[in-house]
Amino acid sequence: MSPAPKTAAAATPGQSASLRVVQERSRNGSNKAQRATLRSLGLLRIGHAVEVTDTPQSRGMLHAVRHLVRVEEAGKR
Repeated sequence: MSPAPKTAAAATPGQSASLRVVQERSRNGSNKAQRATLRSLGLLRIGHAVEVTDTPQSRGMLHAVRHLVRVEEAGKR
């Protein structure tokens, strides 16, 4: 008998918070590390929005480019 398939609820016991990140300013003029951070977050252009998991690592990346992005809770607009 095979084990029961994992469902989304079983894979994540608690709802992990997520943040909605919108790129508001151009990456032109920023240094190489900031451009790499925007790319790692998945932001491609001004007005592009992505959802990232609220972890200390993602908070650190957002802090590095805080002057280029807007951050809000995922459920709110």
